[in-house]
Amino acid sequence: MNIIITISITAFVVLYAGLFKAKKALLPLTVVGLLTALGFTFSAWNGNAVHFGMMQTDNFALAFSGICIVGTLLIFLLTQNYFHAKSDNIAEYYTLILFALAGMIMMVSYKNMAMLFVGLEIMSVSLYILAGIRKTDFASNEASLKYFLMGAFSTGFLLFGITLVYGATGSFDLDKIQAYLVNNQAVSPIFYPGVILMMIGLSFKVGAAPFHFWTPDVYEGAPSLITTFMSTVVKTAGFAAFLRLFADAFAPLHEFWVAPLMVIVCLTLFIGNITALFQKNFKRMLAYSSISHAGYLMFSLIVLTKNSGNNVLVYAAAYTFASIIAFAVLILVKQKTGSDSFESFNGLAKRNPLVALCLTIAMLSLAGIPLTAGFIGKYLMFLNVMTEYKTLLVAFAILNALVGFYYYFRVIVAMWFKDGAETELSTPSQYKVVLLVSVAITLVLGIYPAIILNLI
Repeated sequence: MNIIITISITAFVVLYAGLFKAKKALLPLTVVGLLTALGFTFSAWNGNAVHFGMMQTDNFALAFSGICIVGTLLIFLLTQNYFHAKSDNIAEYYTLILFALAGMIMMVSYKNMAMLFVGLEIMSVSLYILAGIRKTDFASNEASLKYFLMGAFSTGFLLFGITLVYGATGSFDLDKIQAYLVNNQAVSPIFYPGVILMMIGLSFKVGAAPFHFWTPDVYEGAPSLITTFMSTVVKTAGFAAFLRLFADAFAPLHEFWVAPLMVIVCLTLFIGNITALFQKNFKRMLAYSSISHAGYLMFSLIVLTKNSGNNVLVYAAAYTFASIIAFAVLILVKQKTGSDSFESFNGLAKRNPLVALCLTIAMLSLAGIPLTAGFIGKYLMFLNVMTEYKTLLVAFAILNALVGFYYYFRVIVAMWFKDGAETELSTPSQYKVVLLVSVAITLVLGIYPAIILNLI
């Protein structure tokens, strides 16, 4: 609870600092607030689970809160000269991102479906505004409208599902719902469609196919820094909420909902990887890539074990920090060339070897190459479902991962083996910090994953 209060207070302080034109104080205030929230995360670690009515602070919530806060902190460090070029009222950017983060902390800490909905909507409304915050940019306007319409549509599925589950069990509490399933051999018929509707609603939110239609256009049209936030921190919180709901409440009905989930996983992997293969735009490729990674993250739900939370944590951390590197380099390249096509990365290794090396490590991690965090994440997900008939699912996922090698290595080839503009690409100091920290985390988790492997 202290984490949410700290982030919310920071959001209001930053907003009022913007009203008094204290632009230079916005980033320091935000960093101090996030570090304080991170301090509360560490101070509560390994204690007894603390209930706050409809919320619970346990190691699961604290671990994912930590990943979300660190990811958001790194993204804020990329704001140097970025928001200033977009608007004079940059306090609104900071405030909305902080409110979205507060909603995400609620999503990873809930023990009641009402709180899941509240946290999801706080996050979603903030993101609808952020996606379309450039009012004079038609692509940004289109992204916001599509995100809002599809988001409202998915919220309807989620709410209808919550209603049916409540009608069957008489409770929004996850423990009471699970107790109802364990103690009743004859489950109410309305409970089953409720579970499926909630699965569909959450699949919309995490960008899983066939509910992914909004993802490419929204990621491409939104400001790149907002896209970075949406594709990393938001996805991490979404999957943490997804896992908590199905592991803590719906686990006794696992045999019922695992079949439709496997269909969603296969569609997500196939559509995400195959469509990314044909993209000519780096940012749009990352959008379709994020869809495929949603499929890999869903492996943790197919076979629920005590390690499912740890597996999601490792994969989410690997994906988050590699994607932050990719988008950070994209922002630098686009500011210099005005383009986010693959050709704009030609010869980057000659212009800025450090940036090219960081992006190479990020692409290797996203592809799942050994000695990177991405490899460990995929290995844990595949190992989780290597039982009985699900071996076929792993084989299907590996084939799709091989497809991913092509479009990830396409960027590496462009940087190191193709000639481009001779102009030097400068790197601001804050970008260097973000890139080096993210690379360090990616390599450390790839070599010694035990650091976070057993946190939950």
